[in-house]
Amino acid sequence: MVGTVGAERAARALEFGIYRDGDNNLDRVQAQVIAQAEETSARDHSVEFTVEDTTARRGFLPAHVLRTETYAIADGEPSDVHVSDAHDMADRDNLAAFVASTLDAAERSSATQTWVDLVDHGGGDGGGLEADHGSGIMRADDIAGAIADGVALHARRHPEDAGRGVDGVVANQCLMSTESFSYALSHAGVRYLAASPETMLAPGVPTSVAHDIAANEGDPVAMARAVVHRTMTTRYDAGEAGRFAPAAAFDVIDLAPAKIATMERAVANLDGAIASGARNRSVRAAIREDARAVPGMVRFTDEPMPWQADRPAQALYGILASDGRLPQTLRDAATSAARAVSATVLAHAESGGFAPFGGADYSDAAGPTVHFPVSARQIDTWAPAIRETDNAFYRAVGGAQVARAIA
Repeated sequence: MVGTVGAERAARALEFGIYRDGDNNLDRVQAQVIAQAEETSARDHSVEFTVEDTTARRGFLPAHVLRTETYAIADGEPSDVHVSDAHDMADRDNLAAFVASTLDAAERSSATQTWVDLVDHGGGDGGGLEADHGSGIMRADDIAGAIADGVALHARRHPEDAGRGVDGVVANQCLMSTESFSYALSHAGVRYLAASPETMLAPGVPTSVAHDIAANEGDPVAMARAVVHRTMTTRYDAGEAGRFAPAAAFDVIDLAPAKIATMERAVANLDGAIASGARNRSVRAAIREDARAVPGMVRFTDEPMPWQADRPAQALYGILASDGRLPQTLRDAATSAARAVSATVLAHAESGGFAPFGGADYSDAAGPTVHFPVSARQIDTWAPAIRETDNAFYRAVGGAQVARAIA
């Protein structure tokens, strides 16, 4: 144990878990989220942070010593810090244990909400939490599964508090605002997802969004707007390169089970109509043309990245709905799918020309993306390291059927 300052526990509005994997090239720059947490808790005493930080930067120990530091931050001060051998942050069991510990802390502080901030690399439907000295990238479904596992573990340890769960997830990771991740988190009992559909620039989402979450308890729309506004207006100093925002687009998604179930049915209905309609050569060509008109993510490079098949869902469905060359049943299904996805978006903001990405236009990046390849090379481009098609939502809505028909 190192450190001597004990943070006195009191009733809190929010327990905010920071799960930060610094076992990669983002270690130093993304560590700024820890300093942000200290500043936020000093200003807002209703917020407490539970931290698990795997790092080799200079901090509580000298630099170049890879280890995991676990502690709390409250009222601007860290608690006693427990230092252990480096955890595999891409391991499902480890994330589950952290979630359970965060919920334990929430019970002790009588917190009315619990959120978890995942701080690391992300790869959309392919997953995230990329540990260099561990399991690699964790599948998106396993991230959601780990959260459900952690909730169950807390309930077993504390049956008197079995009703407590994870209210929200902040994905301080690239490309994690997707239909599939939303679906997986909703099935894990999470209520909200705050994430970007595009690559983010580290340090990324400021942990000061914890204040916006705590200050708007009971008003999800106001909370979502505040979180998006803070993220999109934050500026980081890059020296001679100037100041930059962490995201070209950012969303807060409502994961209410009824909304997600409606989205699943609508997208499955559309995918069925696409697979059926694509038997006609001219219809298939029109669908491909429409999809290509909606650029995928990672727009600032022409490299064959898997995420260039991750298209903003509302924009894609909208262009299909308006195409008179397509069968009316397909167009109607696209309209329903666009409405269902839109209903999940509590707040979003996007850039019409994001300077750090060469001025790439993200004005259509409103809400989550959907994996929609239009050529064989866009299907799991980096498999087996990253498999964007290996998730429950893709299977549930017939994603493979569409890929076979279109790509």
